[in-house]
Amino acid sequence: MTTKTKIKSAAALPLNSILDGDCIEVMNSLPAESVDLIFADPPYNLQLRGDLHRPDNSKVDAVDDHWDQFDSFKVYDKFTRDWLAAARRLLKPNGAIWVIGSYHNVFRMGAELQNQGFWILNDVVWRKSNPMPNFRGKRLTNAHETLIWASKQEASKYTFNYEALKSMNDGVQMRSDWVIPLCTGHERLKDEAGDKAHPTQKPEALLHRVLVATTNPGDVVLDPFFGTGTTGAVAKMLGREFIGIEREAAYRKVAEKRIANTRKFDKEALEVSTSKRAEPRVAFGVLVERGMLRPGEELWSINGRHKAKVRADGTLIGSDIKGSIHQVGAFLEGAPSCNGWTYWHFKREGQKVPIDLLRQQVRAEMHEH
Repeated sequence: MTTKTKIKSAAALPLNSILDGDCIEVMNSLPAESVDLIFADPPYNLQLRGDLHRPDNSKVDAVDDHWDQFDSFKVYDKFTRDWLAAARRLLKPNGAIWVIGSYHNVFRMGAELQNQGFWILNDVVWRKSNPMPNFRGKRLTNAHETLIWASKQEASKYTFNYEALKSMNDGVQMRSDWVIPLCTGHERLKDEAGDKAHPTQKPEALLHRVLVATTNPGDVVLDPFFGTGTTGAVAKMLGREFIGIEREAAYRKVAEKRIANTRKFDKEALEVSTSKRAEPRVAFGVLVERGMLRPGEELWSINGRHKAKVRADGTLIGSDIKGSIHQVGAFLEGAPSCNGWTYWHFKREGQKVPIDLLRQQVRAEMHEH
């Protein structure tokens, strides 16, 4: 699965593979405007000062790997500027990016996103329900990380599956504070010595929410700091294509094994709730043109109190009122507005059927073609 840095064909994307090399060089070797979403979990630049110990004197397994070491904020800012520029070049015009970080680096990333012309859509607080305690007792327990979601530019028509997130959240609008536990137990990957394979492995639940919210099946998701492959594993499960970039051979090895053992969900299970606004527009007149409802046919209100006749031009005529299905319904109910699609019913074999059913039939045919 590992591919060397040089990509032979500029047109061909190395889908579902983990690329070996420096993330900036590798991104610059890939074709421009070829990626739908980027999820980036860059080094945090933790500025650790000496070892950290628990009250029982045992050493805390903190992030002290060489890849998280930067000599100064200036060096880190240049690194941030370079990888974000490479990432922006790869995004399609309607593409978007998620970055995640801690208080050490997320503000510097946020400023650079705006400097480069990205358009910040939300910041999300990932609240860890099981954070690591603050052992020295000198600060608050650091119980969250911050994600920033941004489109490539202000005019981008980015993907946002609003209804799907609302369904995941028991029918309530999804908020920008997400309570998800840290990666522990069976999900925490171990190396051959039995130690954590990666110090900042992200939980699959976090990536599941990000990808369901902001991508569609078949979209290309790139992760330039692939680590142990959480983004790739969740992308594969959800029917998305992924590209990972990871320079550490040990992480690539763990990620490749993990993704090989990941199964894609079946097609039907990958479909999510969509917004009515995202559906193709169907005018009431189309139902009349196609003979699904005939001019002169009577429609009945949902409560059975009112009726109106269908006219050849797709308007209704009721007592003292002519107009659209919405206008006539609102007038008869004495209401400021009315959704005529759910208000009006026609009769078939003695049963009252909402006219919206006919609209759904037309939409289904439009999808087929």
